[in-house]
Amino acid sequence: MPRATNSVASRSRRKRVLLRAKGFRGFRSKLYRYAKDAVFKARQYEYRDRKKKKGQFRRLWIQRISAASRINGLTYSRFIEGLKAANVEVDRKILADLAVHDAETFAAIAEGAKEALEQKTA
Repeated sequence: MPRATNSVASRSRRKRVLLRAKGFRGFRSKLYRYAKDAVFKARQYEYRDRKKKKGQFRRLWIQRISAASRINGLTYSRFIEGLKAANVEVDRKILADLAVHDAETFAAIAEGAKEALEQKTA
């Protein structure tokens, strides 16, 4: 009995890999053998960098909060300590948004943090 290679499935699998490699440079987008490795590595980077993006946004939020809290007379760490003492549960994303778009509200939160710090030390 002749050997069945199921060329339809093989061709579609290779085609799928080459379509994913579209836009890569040189033979990484033209030849299946190299495109397969390039796509595999690209998917690893893709997965890793989805995780990294969250950390990068957190760093950006912290920078924005730090700048706004210094304007209001507190360092970032003292500001966060004051928020914890005041039992204010607002995450960094919202605080950074307030710092950029609504400085008055952020100043009010910073005053609350200052008062909580003073009560904590007293």
